[in-house]
Amino acid sequence: MATHDLPRLLTFADTLADAARTAIMPFFRAPHVCEDKGGGRFDPVTEADQASERAMRALIEREFPEHGILGEEYGGALASEGYQWILDPIDGTRAFISGLPTWGVLIGLYHDGRPLLGVMDQPYLDERYRGWMDGANVTARGETKTLRVRDCTGLSEATLSTTDPYLFDGAEAEAFARVRKEAKLTRYGCDCYAYCMLAAGHIDCVIENHLKPFDIAALIPIVTGAGGGIVNWEGGDASSGGRVLAWGDARTRDGAMKLLAPLR
Repeated sequence: MATHDLPRLLTFADTLADAARTAIMPFFRAPHVCEDKGGGRFDPVTEADQASERAMRALIEREFPEHGILGEEYGGALASEGYQWILDPIDGTRAFISGLPTWGVLIGLYHDGRPLLGVMDQPYLDERYRGWMDGANVTARGETKTLRVRDCTGLSEATLSTTDPYLFDGAEAEAFARVRKEAKLTRYGCDCYAYCMLAAGHIDCVIENHLKPFDIAALIPIVTGAGGGIVNWEGGDASSGGRVLAWGDARTRDGAMKLLAPLR
């Protein structure tokens, strides 16, 4: 089993997040160029997304030239060997261009294709969430606290989240509707921030689909390190994205999986 210098890697991930903050913040709630990547649904990319990823890539190439990089804006392929930084320079660009503070910078590090550590940084709120598979913390406005998911007896007591109620079509929409009907409360529009609220003990379950590796890589260690978990809808590995279920309490997971099960 490989031995990782986690303190050094986490410190470097903080350095990446600092660089992304510097690149992004001049554009938030300020005039900037926004383009549509195209496709069937509006898919925005801004100057801030591009500046953020360029800044992080430059630092990785200088400090760890042997490490791979996969980023939303400048590409790469998911690797099965070695270290790979997986970057989403702004997760929640639609929130960003709407002036809403529920976007975040996602910085994940995989080793041999498996999640090792993750950081979600929300610069405007001055909140940084870190995870390393067996631990997680948040530094908010100068104070660092351990992250821990909360107990939840089942879906009927759960707060559920997904980014958009129209993410799902057909059988997927029916499956999500079954879970939503059972849940105590459902919140929309939080992107990566929902997973961090789950890790912090404020949300119990997140269900999404069509995720790319850079949408989830940083969040798996944060949720897992806080005592929760993330799987695909079939109950398997979610590190490549796809249809994802995140939970804080296994009882919530079990209830959700039963209602998603007809899609297996």
